[in-house]
Amino acid sequence: MLIQMEVTQLPTPDIELGSPGTFGDPKIGLTEAGPFDLRFGTGHKREIRVGLVGNAQSVKNGVSWLERCCTFISSEIKDSKQYLDFPGFESVFRASLVLNEHCTVEISDNKLGAALSKKNPSRFEAVLDLYTNSIEELVDSTDIVICCLPDEVVQTCWSISKSLTSSQLRLIKKRQTERDYGQLLLFEDIEDTEEDLLNRDFRRALKARTMEFEIPVQIGTNKLFEDQDTNQDTATRAWNMGVALYYKAGGIPWRFKTPGPETCFIGISFHHLRTSRQHLVYSSLAQAFSSRGEGFALRGEAIPWSEKQGRNVHLTANQAVKLSTRILQKYNEQIGGNPQRIVLHKTSRFDDTEQEGFLQGFRDVPIVELINIMPTQFRLLTYGKYPPRKGTLCTVNKTATYLFTTGYIPEWRTYPGPHIPVPVKLVSYDDVNMHQVASDILGLARMNWNTASMSSAHPVTLFFSRKVGGIMAEVGPNREPHPSFRYYM
Repeated sequence: MLIQMEVTQLPTPDIELGSPGTFGDPKIGLTEAGPFDLRFGTGHKREIRVGLVGNAQSVKNGVSWLERCCTFISSEIKDSKQYLDFPGFESVFRASLVLNEHCTVEISDNKLGAALSKKNPSRFEAVLDLYTNSIEELVDSTDIVICCLPDEVVQTCWSISKSLTSSQLRLIKKRQTERDYGQLLLFEDIEDTEEDLLNRDFRRALKARTMEFEIPVQIGTNKLFEDQDTNQDTATRAWNMGVALYYKAGGIPWRFKTPGPETCFIGISFHHLRTSRQHLVYSSLAQAFSSRGEGFALRGEAIPWSEKQGRNVHLTANQAVKLSTRILQKYNEQIGGNPQRIVLHKTSRFDDTEQEGFLQGFRDVPIVELINIMPTQFRLLTYGKYPPRKGTLCTVNKTATYLFTTGYIPEWRTYPGPHIPVPVKLVSYDDVNMHQVASDILGLARMNWNTASMSSAHPVTLFFSRKVGGIMAEVGPNREPHPSFRYYM
């Protein structure tokens, strides 16, 4: 059988920053043009008030690190376009970091020691209470709080595990088998796993607790503050923390340039939740991003789960309509009107009822596209020592479309990944422009504001679902999670 194959190389999506024109590398763009929100005039913050919480030594380490980030930091990796010098926070973001004693809450070593002396889960809750109560003291005086965690907290409270029932053990064994066959490796950081349900995570719990204070939280450990053999180099850590800090404090570092009408990109996923009856359920989750750069997350209705159902979870038509309505309401609040185009991403297929519900819910939007981004066993080999380029789009027999979201990056003259690049399969039920679909996905992969790197692989519509879902699970079913994405990153 003759196989027809068409291979297209999509360009690296450009990003927009503070001055007219576009850039490929966010580090270069921020250095030369500043953050995107400089275009807003009065919308750009000139000062970012940073609060710190922790015991005396960890706060001291945090302050030293922030002071260091206010200065020029030379890259330790020379002759590389991937690793650039950090010019200093104010030079990059055109905003100063404001630190003062009124924005610092020190937890006494006696209190922290008493909390750490308990056994889990009491230890976990006691340390969590100490940090939560300290953050509350900074409600009116800071834009963002850095929670400085000493090594003892990281080592004993970072996560706690629950005992497993026999049915849960069977589920984990089944999932491990799927991993061994390579079915889930690509999306392992996108969809939650049964193991996550059985653990509590200090980061997630802290963000869920402090969400009601409306202060974004940044976790800081000695692996961030100190130069260690296992760390990223100092300049890279400063770049990554700087971008995250600036976004969480209310800024917009950059946005990717999209042609065409105002678009709302939405990721639909599911996360695990334990109810008071200890039953397992899935809950729908929507992560939405406007093409202007704003992002928000919404939790949908819970969906009862059974072992027979497995991973094949779907919304009812009514649930899809309700979720669509909430998305448009929140979008309207942020932007001031409905988008002209809706693009929905999902890692499992949309069934007929979901399609019906979403099309009904978005009936007032002129363009609605339902796109599946799915794992695959497809591979491409190239001549030479490097794998296919990032952005390679391959269509087989005019029916199957594959996109390499990782691969050789010509701007860096290298492939930064450890394994052979694995493409995603793009599926749509409508006649859509797959080149535009793929370009959107590559652009959304650049909206990960936890890093200044241009090598992110997954679209932000799906990439953060695991972190967002875990925090929403900690919030619990009786509280409404804050929609702003700044509280989840």
